[in-house]
Amino acid sequence: MAYKRILLKISGESLSGDKNYGISTSMLQYYADEIKTVYDKHIQTAIVIGGGNIFRGLQGVDVGFDRLQGDYMGMLATIINSMALQTQLQSMGMKAVVLSGLVIDPLCKKMSSQRAIHYLEAGYVVIIGGGTGNPFFTTDSSGALRALEIKADILLKGTRVDGVYDADPEKNKHAVKFESLSFEKAYKEGLHIMDLTAFTLCKENNMPVIVFNMNKKGNLEKIISGERIGTLIHN
Repeated sequence: MAYKRILLKISGESLSGDKNYGISTSMLQYYADEIKTVYDKHIQTAIVIGGGNIFRGLQGVDVGFDRLQGDYMGMLATIINSMALQTQLQSMGMKAVVLSGLVIDPLCKKMSSQRAIHYLEAGYVVIIGGGTGNPFFTTDSSGALRALEIKADILLKGTRVDGVYDADPEKNKHAVKFESLSFEKAYKEGLHIMDLTAFTLCKENNMPVIVFNMNKKGNLEKIISGERIGTLIHN
């Protein structure tokens, strides 16, 4: 199946590249190049980026931050990443806009389903920062929520591994990859694909998810063209 409207979830850590923190210009360029392959095919694309390369709320808790304050700081980190990606896309001739769960005038408008769909239909890449706008939610949950709000055909979770395995493939060379599996099976086997809030949102609202290696050049374009890449999770 080919897709017409997608929500791409990218981790913030991936933007740091070989560095431990911050934004790698080479990784930013790489992701922009990959996004351009689907932009040029007129696929309506929304993107949610984490903020872990700058600040994670739970890391703040570990060193004494209040959880609420830490989560809001993490949301601001996602907006910084979103703005960086927007700038890179625009420099390559793409139309891109940042919407956010947190409004920061004049940097980004409030995310709403109607506004996001309007921009998507007008040919913009819609980058959605600021998480859900509320503390205690991860960017996985934000990705699931935004995919539902924009009525995406699929939620694509870009990672550094090529799908879902029955064990950590980076630690266990005998780990077996799933080509596809149901939400129910993933629950029962305790597979850590997304946090439970995000997973439940997708399951209860019939939003299929593909977990794939975003760091392998061409994978994103192959998925939107209908090739079987990564692992499909569905009802």
